[in-house]
Amino acid sequence: MYSCKGRSGQEAMTIDDYILSHIDPEGSYLEALYRDTHLKLLYPRMASGHLQGRMLKMFVQMIRPRQVLEIGTYSGYSALCMAEGLSEGAMLHTFEINDEQEEFTRPWLEGSPWADRIRFYIGDALKLVPGLGLTFDLAFIDGDKRKYVDYYKMVLPLLRPGGYILVDNTLWDGHVVEEGVHDAQTLGIMAFNDLIAADQRVEKVILPLRDGLTLIRKKE
Repeated sequence: MYSCKGRSGQEAMTIDDYILSHIDPEGSYLEALYRDTHLKLLYPRMASGHLQGRMLKMFVQMIRPRQVLEIGTYSGYSALCMAEGLSEGAMLHTFEINDEQEEFTRPWLEGSPWADRIRFYIGDALKLVPGLGLTFDLAFIDGDKRKYVDYYKMVLPLLRPGGYILVDNTLWDGHVVEEGVHDAQTLGIMAFNDLIAADQRVEKVILPLRDGLTLIRKKE
């Protein structure tokens, strides 16, 4: 968290606060979901939140995908933001492997203004997605960090040439540059980052937004 101090030395508005006050509001429905996520779920930091949510919506509006894949629904915040940006007739397919999450998330998705643009699946995306028989224009990966390489290898062949993959948490609180790392999640992200860096089939860039967001474009 960054902050600025005035000449008096008193604490002023943080950079994060400044950013949020100068971008589009998230809207009352998403604000209520974010609040409920913090009240009722473990690890509420996993929810995308205001800044990343507005960015996801804008990416969708820029790319104009017809079929979108999300791996890792959690509370549904990111799914709703992407669905908000979809044009008529487009569809978001979002997968959550934790069946205990369904009781919380499904009502928020189905009760939203964008419910007709969302299909919510409970189960392992690695097993279920290939069976859909779809070609995706955009994918957002935010699932099990230990399986990022597996997700990527599954998604890339299902992505149209010129399509995009967005991958969350790719800087992992800076752990990716630490020495002597042994935990499986950090190792999974590091292996993914190394794989993408060497993959000449795609263009890629990492944004230092929140916990790191990698943008990948499949070459045509």
